[in-house]
Amino acid sequence: AQGADMVQVTGGMSVDPDDMTPSAIGACADEVVTYGTPVLPGAMFMLAYVQGKPVVGLPGCVMYAKRTVFDLAVPRLLTGEKLTRRDFVLMAHGGQCQNCPVCTYPDCGFGQ
Repeated sequence: AQGADMVQVTGGMSVDPDDMTPSAIGACADEVVTYGTPVLPGAMFMLAYVQGKPVVGLPGCVMYAKRTVFDLAVPRLLTGEKLTRRDFVLMAHGGQCQNCPVCTYPDCGFGQ
């Protein structure tokens, strides 16, 4: 209602039944695109849409890892692109960050 372009939520994104974040996002969503990705780090990422706005559930790794699924998905969402399940399936090719000693992202195979 105040014009947010995206909502980012973190905390409790694992498959533990006590983690309420994924179910809370799902309860609010008009559409859940994915809960889980073929990307490491970031396998427990969630994307849903509420009234056409993306809501992302961020796994804990986005706090400490240099590159995660966050770096692959969120810039696209901020441009207004509506991601689909297929977009996440395609991220499986190059879906594991190699933690190279000298990071050259995005000029590497991560998520390509």
